[in-house]
Amino acid sequence: MDPVISTRPLLAVAVAGLAALAILFLNKREKLRDAVSPIAAVAMFAIVVSMAPTVLAGGTVELRLFEVLPGIDVALRADALGMVFATVSSLLWIVAAVYSIGYMRHLHEHAQTRFFACFATSLAAAVGGAFAANLFTLVIFYEVLSLVTYPLVYHHEDEEGWRGSRKYLVYLMGASKSVLLAALALTYHIAGSLDFVRGGLLTGANASATLLTVVYFCYLFGFAKAAVMPMHAWLPAAMVAPTPVSALLHAVAVVKMGVFCVLRVIFHVFGVSTVGELGLGVATAYLVSFTILMASVYALTRDDLKARLAYSTVSQLSYIVLGAVLLSPLAMAGGIIHIAAHAFSKITLFFCAGSIYCASGKRNISDMAGIGRSLPWTMGAFFVASLSMIGIPPTAGFVSKWYLAEGSVEAGQMAFLAVLLASSVLNAAYFLPVSYTAFFEAETKESRAPVREIPLVAIPLVATAILSVLMGIFPYYFVTLADGVIR
Repeated sequence: MDPVISTRPLLAVAVAGLAALAILFLNKREKLRDAVSPIAAVAMFAIVVSMAPTVLAGGTVELRLFEVLPGIDVALRADALGMVFATVSSLLWIVAAVYSIGYMRHLHEHAQTRFFACFATSLAAAVGGAFAANLFTLVIFYEVLSLVTYPLVYHHEDEEGWRGSRKYLVYLMGASKSVLLAALALTYHIAGSLDFVRGGLLTGANASATLLTVVYFCYLFGFAKAAVMPMHAWLPAAMVAPTPVSALLHAVAVVKMGVFCVLRVIFHVFGVSTVGELGLGVATAYLVSFTILMASVYALTRDDLKARLAYSTVSQLSYIVLGAVLLSPLAMAGGIIHIAAHAFSKITLFFCAGSIYCASGKRNISDMAGIGRSLPWTMGAFFVASLSMIGIPPTAGFVSKWYLAEGSVEAGQMAFLAVLLASSVLNAAYFLPVSYTAFFEAETKESRAPVREIPLVAIPLVATAILSVLMGIFPYYFVTLADGVIR
């Protein structure tokens, strides 16, 4: 099918960018300012899904903007992999926008204009990355996302915030300014282009196996947002940010941009055949399996709810990479589907953590005894999202984990099936006690203070919990897109 030339990929990015400018312009008119994000989010989602019929049919929607150097363009293209990331980001921006308004208003947070403007710009960068047609365009949006989320991480402007934000920037910018830049230069030297190619830009390239291996690992660690150990420490440190930012970092934009970039490299820069021939798939699988298990163990030891969720994110991101590098069709599909499954579930969990903090000021799980009786919607949604993270049907997490498990068998890699099963047991070990504490443990004297649900906070988290279930029952959209990537 010939590509469709259209401005819609650019319009999807522009909507969020214009929203950020409108938010700054409406600084003194708070109600109008707060209305901009939900309206822009709905518009962006409508533009993104308008391209879905073409992409689901096996086509692409493209727009070349301008040439920078021979073989290097700034160009956009909506294809199957990009639509997975763009659909998730634009859909969840709608609920995140509503949630953020309720959260920021209830806690009377300062610098709300800066917060909402940076939030909108980060979504523009995420969708721009999703629709990038080549490595050069992708890295531009990747770097913009790093810079524009930095003020969100240090939002509270206290010592803890500055310390966490410095680590955030050092890891992300340090990796991209060193090994990622080297990978780009070497790729251009080898191939004379940075375009994404079905089957792999470097497939059949006239380069030694050693050089290609070096380039591969430069990408794997250069895209530090993927949080593969040891490039993960920025992620727990970023928990100093407000909860809506944590949801943005861990579910929607930042970490998903990281694993999305890694998948682009595997599928469209190296190609499945090249990754297999070089033995990079199994090597990466062992590396990310270590990340999956160790991050889960760290999560078990954390009493702070957001910290537990942060280490859970480190673990779950590596599921996505593991699926890709197993190189079997079912496993690769499972990794792609897990982008959406994890996003819907993890944003619910962070929304719930924020709801608990807004209502009670509590951060530690040990202080939440009996809180589920006062916050039934919040803790009910938390339980549903926990089931999805564990992989219990009929939730989204079950669909992606089923594909990953079947893909491990298909690839003949039973060791990684054992990793997936062990990880699911660990998921249950650190998620289910939170719900048990909230619903079944007796309230302490400190936990008896009256708390109640906050509508603008509770409604979005219930909506995302429902999305987790709906995706588990009706996974067709994301399954079809995943098939379009690996065909």
